[in-house]
Amino acid sequence: MNIDLKVAIEHGLTEDEYNNILKILGRTPTLTEIGIFSVMWSEHCSYKSSRVYLKNFPTSKPWVIQGPGENAGIIDIGDGIAVAFKMESHNHPSFVEPYQGAATGVGGILRDIFTMGARPIASLNSLRFGSPDNERTKYLLSGVVSGIADYGNCMGVPTVGGEIYFDPCYNGNILVNVFNLGVVEQDKIFYGYAKGVGNPVIYVGSKTGRDGIHGCSLLASEEFDETSQDKRPTVQVGDPFTEKKLLEACLELMQNNYIVGIQDMGAAGLTSSSVEMAGRAGTGIELYLDDIPAREEGMTPYEMMLSESQERMLIVAKKGYEEKVKDIFKKWDLDAVVVGKVTDNGFLRLLFKNEKVADIPVGPISDQAPAYKRPFKKPSYIDEVNNFDISSLNFPQNYNELLDEILSSLNIASKKWVYQQYDHMVRTNSVVLPGSDAAVIRIKENNKCVAISTDCNSRYCYLDPFKGGKIAVSESARNVACSGGKPLAITDCLNFGNPEKPEIMWQFKEAVNGISEACQILETPVISGNVSFYNETSGTPIYPTPTIGMVGLIDKVDNFISQYFKNIGDKIILLGETFEELGGSEYLAVIHKMVKGRCPEIDLEKEKTLINTILELNKSNLLNSAHDISEGGLAVALSECCITGDKPIGAVVKIELPINDTFLLFSESQSRAIVSVSPSNLSHVEDKLKSSNQYYKVIGEVGGNFLKINKIVDCEVNAMRKTYFSSLERFIKK
Repeated sequence: MNIDLKVAIEHGLTEDEYNNILKILGRTPTLTEIGIFSVMWSEHCSYKSSRVYLKNFPTSKPWVIQGPGENAGIIDIGDGIAVAFKMESHNHPSFVEPYQGAATGVGGILRDIFTMGARPIASLNSLRFGSPDNERTKYLLSGVVSGIADYGNCMGVPTVGGEIYFDPCYNGNILVNVFNLGVVEQDKIFYGYAKGVGNPVIYVGSKTGRDGIHGCSLLASEEFDETSQDKRPTVQVGDPFTEKKLLEACLELMQNNYIVGIQDMGAAGLTSSSVEMAGRAGTGIELYLDDIPAREEGMTPYEMMLSESQERMLIVAKKGYEEKVKDIFKKWDLDAVVVGKVTDNGFLRLLFKNEKVADIPVGPISDQAPAYKRPFKKPSYIDEVNNFDISSLNFPQNYNELLDEILSSLNIASKKWVYQQYDHMVRTNSVVLPGSDAAVIRIKENNKCVAISTDCNSRYCYLDPFKGGKIAVSESARNVACSGGKPLAITDCLNFGNPEKPEIMWQFKEAVNGISEACQILETPVISGNVSFYNETSGTPIYPTPTIGMVGLIDKVDNFISQYFKNIGDKIILLGETFEELGGSEYLAVIHKMVKGRCPEIDLEKEKTLINTILELNKSNLLNSAHDISEGGLAVALSECCITGDKPIGAVVKIELPINDTFLLFSESQSRAIVSVSPSNLSHVEDKLKSSNQYYKVIGEVGGNFLKINKIVDCEVNAMRKTYFSSLERFIKK
């Protein structure tokens, strides 16, 4: 096949990029070479539109062992134990084929974790679907949830929490962001390096097929349109039972001193794993493609290198230990074949049927991919939506009915129907079950816990991506703190539209700057993550959705907090100030069917004070519950405190503020939480709140069968509980 500009463009490359390839090689590339450049220089693999902004993230603190650049980030949690964690997207594959797209997303993130030597112990997911009225929403939701459940359950890794949102902006492009965390001894961490000239390169795991070819370049790195369903064949097919064997075999291998590097074959498959390992080590790799285990007849070098077949790893072993490596994988009934060697020439060289089919310098395709500072422009809609006068609306006055309607919103209502699909108790580490502010997972190795949460309010990011980015980090940190954890670090999944459009790049730049500022002040560095661009269909982008996964540490296994009220007579305290802030709120979306106004202000110093105050109160064993106030405002947060425990319990709340009742109940002002304390501890708690300069009000008492707020809300808690826990299931089954 003659390779020319037309072929390059068909592979997703630009004319300038093709000319650069000609310059790098000094000749016309082969078909295999143009395929390799196309996947490694794709947006999904090279981050060519985002790298100039991502370098501004704070990435280091004394507790960070591994920051961005490896398969996962790692932090120190004491006693020689560390946790590895990362979040990845599988958006486009999940829209095209929801079951396999979501399942292989889980498989990929699990491999990222155990590649580092860590045993995966907990998964979360952040899912976004279109309007409940959209004809495909139920189909996509059911397929994605089934894919996540089946793969995670078969692997024996619990899915312990996450978030699910519905909005018309995701009608044409759902989001499936998957998070996993694993535990590793600090002296048993492994990295993806191809070190040691002459060391053998060993392919392990499943055989290679034709599934997933160009998944990262032509599926994940361009917009959707009416032909997107035709891309179904590019979605990978997962096999969780093979992955379970692969996990156990790799972890057994890592207990011995046989290997120098290991890498998951994820996006771009054999190409990315070999190139990235050589690139990190400054070496070269020579591969013998005749020896690649294939499950289909007549596979070409092009297909072998670009396949994204699942459950595969690439290992660089110490010379002389090849048979020991093979023996371990043979025991687990998995392929383990020497397919190459490490070289000192800095090239990726591919041999097939006694011919050299590719010979490419590693540098230009690993760490020297094009980097673009694309033009950006503030979208024209921003001023229009921000300047909308919310006070001009006609506010309904029946607050009991309003609260019931908001509690039945699929964004607010319990996601229990989803959690029931997942095995969240396997491995017996789950301390706080799904449905509270954050998941809490026991670390048996040192008798501590980690609190983990995923968060993003994309409406805020649509109205103001800079503030929205700051709020996403802050809310995630607040959720972790309300569960007893000291926030330590984040991973992110930055989901945006087409970066070639200046308005999208402005959204991205602003959101990244907001995340950076929040991470700096809250001292939660970014240690891993993922950028997912081109999330738009037929020119209509999703709302900017920079999802944050936060991890925090609880020093003692029994020092966690849950969100619900527990004891009759406990005093209820509102921490933080409430302002007239309904822009981008759940109230506006549900009751007035609009996303307008200015999103809430966020003062990061106040946020830091709130987090530290909650942690200090919890350290002194003064809190019986703590719950972040976010979507739906004070009324929804109080409702959840009453109805999410094993038994519903009411509360009587009296709060005087110089604002309209609608704002009082449904404002989404930031840096707020509801805590409950024993009456005997109230004066001690108030002393601590005053000394920490934390704004607060004692607003009520736990007890009774009704939630009463001033004289404007009077709702029976059993009825509220029924609404809250049944709405999503009714939607699925109707």
